[in-house]
Amino acid sequence: MPEIKIVTEVAGRICATPVQVGGTVADGDDVVVVEAMKMEIPVLSPANGTITSLLVKLDDVVAEGQAIAIVTS
Repeated sequence: MPEIKIVTEVAGRICATPVQVGGTVADGDDVVVVEAMKMEIPVLSPANGTITSLLVKLDDVVAEGQAIAIVTS
């Protein structure tokens, strides 16, 4: 089973984490929501699978291109 790193395309603050480690996601599901410039931008799962690691928590500040989770498909 391949592991896929999910990265954010924008810098900002984590304002929501709708998934938990061990939870399943479908392609296109929200993994986290990043607040940047007063906008909420969802970071989507690129594949169906299980969240094996959540690398951020609520209110963390993230950089553009930072890995935020790992999904195993």
